[in-house]
Amino acid sequence: MQQVKSEAFLAGARVYDPRTLPVPVRSPRRKLANNIGRAWVLHRKGLTRAMIVTAMLLGGVALYQMREPIEMGTAALSDLAQSRFAAAGFAIGEISISGQTLTSEQAIFDALGVQPQTSSVGFDIEAARQRIAALPAIDTVNIRKTYPDGLVVTVTEKLPVARWRIDGITFVVDGSGEQIGEDKGAYGDLPLVVGDGANDDALVMIRALDQYPTLKDGLVALSRIADRRWDLIYDTGLRVQLPELGVAGALRHLVMYQDSYQLLDRDLSVIDLRVPSLVAVRPNKPDEETKKP
Repeated sequence: MQQVKSEAFLAGARVYDPRTLPVPVRSPRRKLANNIGRAWVLHRKGLTRAMIVTAMLLGGVALYQMREPIEMGTAALSDLAQSRFAAAGFAIGEISISGQTLTSEQAIFDALGVQPQTSSVGFDIEAARQRIAALPAIDTVNIRKTYPDGLVVTVTEKLPVARWRIDGITFVVDGSGEQIGEDKGAYGDLPLVVGDGANDDALVMIRALDQYPTLKDGLVALSRIADRRWDLIYDTGLRVQLPELGVAGALRHLVMYQDSYQLLDRDLSVIDLRVPSLVAVRPNKPDEETKKP
């Protein structure tokens, strides 16, 4: 029965030429639009995220390309604002600097970066504070504006622990051995260390000597030898040679010899303590008598 109906249907059907079909063929543009719509429905979240990322990347590239014009424009606007405030009576004209000894006022002033048209309103305190804090001897910095035209700069410097003489120049060093200034005579009470590497190990040796005050009488310098050991140099010209290892024990023995035999007061040029449990001394050479003819 089904086959009979199908044959009857086909017998009554009209046959068309494919080129003259009444329904137009779907255009490629519409097909593409349908595909895009289907993809949007199925993958909306992923496509949205991709579009946002692409927009951010394009924006970043555009900002990078425009960075120099933006920086120039910002600087120009800042300069203009500074000039306007300066003309209105806010130009920085009074600067008070205190707390410095090793650091010169000129170095601090240069680090402040104050120009003739710099106004107190637009002055960047934090940037100036960081520049001053970078100076070798500076420990802390405080900058305060006093309107309409003043700055108050207060600094504290690192604590000097020794003077270090190298290549004929005497520097002041802190506990880590860092140079924090040049000694110009104001730190004569600090211990003097000389030689390559003496600055790095100065604090350890100074603290060791602090335990034996009698050894510091007449001591003029601590000499670093080959960056391995120390010699004590006294104002009489006496040189005490300490070992590379066991310095504390050698100092204890030296105190004992001084208490018992006044070894440091004798007419000696060298006391050698480099060998444990052994003391070697070298007397000063007597002045030669003038030979009579």
